[in-house]
Amino acid sequence: MFKRFRTLRQNPLIRDLVTETRLCKKDFIYPLFVIEGENIKNSIESMPGVFVMSIDYLLKECEELLKLGVTNLLLFGIPKIKDSIGSAALSEEFIVAKSILAIKKYFGDAFLISADLCFCEYTDHGHCGILDEKGHLHNDATLEILAKQALILAESGVDILAPSGMLDGMILTLKQVLEKSNFSHIPIMSYSTKFASAYYGPFRDVAQSTPSFGDRKGYQQNPANRREAILESLNDEKEGADILMVKPALAYLDVVREIREHSLLPLAVYNVSGEYSLLKLAQKAGILDYQRTLLETMVSFKRAGADIIISYHTKEMCELDLIN
Repeated sequence: MFKRFRTLRQNPLIRDLVTETRLCKKDFIYPLFVIEGENIKNSIESMPGVFVMSIDYLLKECEELLKLGVTNLLLFGIPKIKDSIGSAALSEEFIVAKSILAIKKYFGDAFLISADLCFCEYTDHGHCGILDEKGHLHNDATLEILAKQALILAESGVDILAPSGMLDGMILTLKQVLEKSNFSHIPIMSYSTKFASAYYGPFRDVAQSTPSFGDRKGYQQNPANRREAILESLNDEKEGADILMVKPALAYLDVVREIREHSLLPLAVYNVSGEYSLLKLAQKAGILDYQRTLLETMVSFKRAGADIIISYHTKEMCELDLIN
């Protein structure tokens, strides 16, 4: 006798009872872009529904998010002035640090705040740190200033540090510095497998971080290499990462599943700007059922093994009542 699989699909109540993969608001982290100045809320043409905001508008956005039940944030900063070493991220006036202080002042511990830890938004050349005389990223020199940036964020009250530069020794360096400075309680969500991807295009428009020369293939992961991608994350786990991450998400679900099978750490995916923009453009063109496609995409991340989804769709998912 053949197996009748359809018996568990015949009505919504049964289908819901046996659903294997579920989404929850607490699974999601919402990225936000903050800029120096006041009374600024600029829309991003390539990312409909995404804005660059000054701190005053950021606080208003936090009020809306709290009403929706969105409490996990990831902050990115955009400085007024950029230079060769990203010194705007090494200053007491660091825009992300000031934003964290402001959110904590007005909302207490209502939000779990992660901060992107890198230099690509702050350097005039758009690379992720200090360059050597040949124009290549100087890994070890960048580790030194990365540690300084981390301490500024720690002192501001950040809840999670999220280093994204794909530097060798990044996690070990940060763990040692945090330990010595009495910040060992701050977890690190490492961009442990971050590919040199074309899907980042719209983000670079927002953060004004497109490299002025060359590219980031010398330090970000080769999209063609699956085994190396897994090794990158497992190495960060050995160095002390608390949460691993795969970025981008949609084109790399095989890597997400492999890392999930090899690690017991919490695993995040970053549903990046290009993935977001493609879906929003498809919605505008009316070529698919947008809400169903959006939900199906998010479920695919969880089904592949992600515990955490970083997505520009987070607020929208709540407004559309697609997640509980």
